[in-house]
Amino acid sequence: MAWEDRIDRNPEVLVGKPVVTGTRISVELVLELLADGWDEGEVLEGYPSLSRDDIRACLHYAAAALRAERARPISV
Repeated sequence: MAWEDRIDRNPEVLVGKPVVTGTRISVELVLELLADGWDEGEVLEGYPSLSRDDIRACLHYAAAALRAERARPISV
């Protein structure tokens, strides 16, 4: 299943942030949990309405967003 089937953007839900379809759980939250060291099992235990496929969809969404980003030189 494609990430597009699991991630939704609706201005009525979390002011349009991308969320896992049918929830108010944002892609941002899932990514932050993983970045903070939560493993997949901990995320699923803490948010039982999520599935493994939802977590993967969040990762694929983030990858697609970065792929669409235009590269610019970084100023240091």
